[in-house]
Amino acid sequence: MDRFDIPAGALTLAGERRSGPGTPLVLLHAGVADRRSWRETAMHLDAPLIAYDRRGFGDTPPSPEPFTHLADLLAVLDAAGAPQAWLVGNSMGGALALDTALSAPERVAGLVLIATAVSGAPEPEELDEDTARLDAQFETAEDLDDIARLDARLWLDGPAGPEGRVGGAARELALAMNRRILAHEVPEDAGGSGIDAWSRLEDVAVPTTVIACALDIPAMNEQGAEVAARVPGARSERMAGVAHLPALERPSELAALIQASTSGR
Repeated sequence: MDRFDIPAGALTLAGERRSGPGTPLVLLHAGVADRRSWRETAMHLDAPLIAYDRRGFGDTPPSPEPFTHLADLLAVLDAAGAPQAWLVGNSMGGALALDTALSAPERVAGLVLIATAVSGAPEPEELDEDTARLDAQFETAEDLDDIARLDARLWLDGPAGPEGRVGGAARELALAMNRRILAHEVPEDAGGSGIDAWSRLEDVAVPTTVIACALDIPAMNEQGAEVAARVPGARSERMAGVAHLPALERPSELAALIQASTSGR
């Protein structure tokens, strides 16, 4: 992957790309990660690729001006000279992919949504016991390191798994990425598109694969199941033994699902 800097208003989005023939895949990171989360997965993908840090993530600073992640993504496609791209989004990256498919469908060849968030989705009426217990601990977290540890516990290990279920380099990277995000103190809803994708899932008109992760928060899997049921023609896949960030846990397995979802459709 080569460095790929994208001018976007008053700042530059930090990115990487791998050129080649065919429609590129844009890898959109989760809200507790940055573009580095895709590096191992990218090694197993046979396609032109783009990955970049959204504003306030990774090597891209917080925004000094009003913006939307949607406009930034379109700027990325323009800078890459890509009339269309497959959008591969994890969590908040999936929400951005859906927003783009609804607002600029002509730029989207298809979607791969991994443990996806959805703009406008209702909050779950009740959390499962494990998630609720961890959620309460965020209220008493003393500093950013505590919050980063709890985020890793929830999103990397999964709420029902033991703390440290995922260790080694994957855990170190998860903590490093999230500490940088937390230090920027960017509101979670910054850069929102204002699109209520939840009420418009039936309008998604591009090939779509929805990937659920067995050890993820149950409410996330329920939401993903509804996305798969409501998006016309969507395919549904499930990864066993992984939580919310499968690119850190099983990069080769995730890459195989992405490759199958984006080839020949």
